Amino acid sequence: MLAACHERVERMLALLARLQQHLLEHGRDDSARQAARDVMRYFDLAAPLHHQDEELHVFPPLLAGPDAGLRALVQRLLQDHRDMEAAWPPARSVLQAIAESSATDWAPLLPAQTAVLERFSALYGRHLMDEDKLAYPAAQAVLAGEDLQAMSQDMMQRRGVRAGG
Repeated sequence: MLAACHERVERMLALLARLQQHLLEHGRDDSARQAARDVMRYFDLAAPLHHQDEELHVFPPLLAGPDAGLRALVQRLLQDHRDMEAAWPPARSVLQAIAESSATDWAPLLPAQTAVLERFSALYGRHLMDEDKLAYPAAQAVLAGEDLQAMSQDMMQRRGVRAGG
């Protein structure tokens, strides 16, 4: 489930990049407004739950482990989460303006708006790679089957998903 979340993050970041290009070519049309709403919905709802999943289940066993390099990595990943949380409101503000714009509003993004979106996207690049290549494999090596089951149940419960349904 965590890997699937990363795939969705990557899809949303790709959508954000396509949105910026779309705005240059087509302006703030229905497609642009819908893309902005889709990106906002994901990063408003799913991304915070994903960070919570990692902070509750993936990071603690690595922080408690003997590997100082992994502990340092997890500390950086935790800081990345704080940095992403801080970068989201300005990025969301840009997306909200697009989502609420009229079809006649052709205005391209200002350089400062583009920089806000690019900074937000860039924060995820190294973060996702470090989790996929280092943190997740290390956590898989130390999490027992019952820990994984408890993690799965917690993740489903916080999302309002019933087991088996």
